[in-house]
Amino acid sequence: MATRINKYLSEIGYCSRREADRLIEQGKVKINGQVPEIGTKVEESDTVTVDDKPVGPPKEEHVYLALNKPVGIVCTTDTANEKDNIIDFIGHPRRIFHIGRLDKPSEGLILLTSDGDIVNKILRAGNNHEKEYIVTVNRPIDANFVDRMSRGVPILDTVTAPCQVRQLGKKTFNIVLTQGLNRQIRRMCTHLGYEVLTLKRIRIMNIRLDLPVGKWRELTAKELLEIHRLLADSKKTV
Repeated sequence: MATRINKYLSEIGYCSRREADRLIEQGKVKINGQVPEIGTKVEESDTVTVDDKPVGPPKEEHVYLALNKPVGIVCTTDTANEKDNIIDFIGHPRRIFHIGRLDKPSEGLILLTSDGDIVNKILRAGNNHEKEYIVTVNRPIDANFVDRMSRGVPILDTVTAPCQVRQLGKKTFNIVLTQGLNRQIRRMCTHLGYEVLTLKRIRIMNIRLDLPVGKWRELTAKELLEIHRLLADSKKTV
């Protein structure tokens, strides 16, 4: 909850409200590197400094999680109206968000985090981050199916971007997308006359699925380092 800057400095025991107002007027207080006006409010995520030295309780490190989402779990933070929501399913003590979605009938890798900045960078469509899936359909596929899926399929008033598609079995294929259109793979298959029976995401960028269904883990330091390298040129959403 946002708190007026003078009240914030008083509540953390730094000084009185009156002294806080004096420090603000002197330009000694900054919020996220900017000099505030008296009455400016501070959010929990803000960094407050006095004389360029941080004050206040230390910020918790962000959490970054990988989950093997089961079929039937819904990617939503609406815990009040959706009993099968992903947040209650994980039960993490921190406030976290899912990065992108997997629809209810799909399973596989999904990332969750408390870091809103990284969510925006990964989700921004123009950043072209890869997501890999294994899909089984209701009837045999052939080279024509692979070719048409690879070249792009008209769905949702657009044509999907070219992508990598590889046949794995009689009715199973691997697909790597850089787009994130709503129910994209299912809609692509429907357009070509196929019904998706199972859909599993096995990779997001450099993170590969290595968990039993329903289990989650924290990302490793090495994985995070590579994610930040891949995101170095990414833009946030506006």
